[in-house]
Amino acid sequence: QVQLVESGGGLVQAGGSLRLSCAASGRTFSKYGMGWFRQAPGKEREFVGRISWSGGSTYYADSVKGRFTISRDNAKNTVYLQMNSLKPEDTAVYYCAAAIVVLTTPGSIAHWGQGTQVTVSS
Repeated sequence: QVQLVESGGGLVQAGGSLRLSCAASGRTFSKYGMGWFRQAPGKEREFVGRISWSGGSTYYADSVKGRFTISRDNAKNTVYLQMNSLKPEDTAVYYCAAAIVVLTTPGSIAHWGQGTQVTVSS
């Protein structure tokens, strides 16, 4: 079982940066692929990016490619989402996710965090 707790959300101006963290409990963290999803009001939850269990492979949604970076530290049981050049359309609740294989669909996720709000003002 993996429990996930996100932190680092907040209010930022357009063009600014934020770094989200996701702390995981459980000794099997390093066996899981990790991902980030987001959900804006009135919209479905959407894939942001993922990182393999080793950290050697990442994949991003086109909407964030080149601006967001996912990394992980298996020694600290933590995964990060560095968000640069933020836009108002990035405003959403951001969720950390874990699965043996993280696909781009929410249905592939075995464990979710509680979410952290990111608001980008124009």
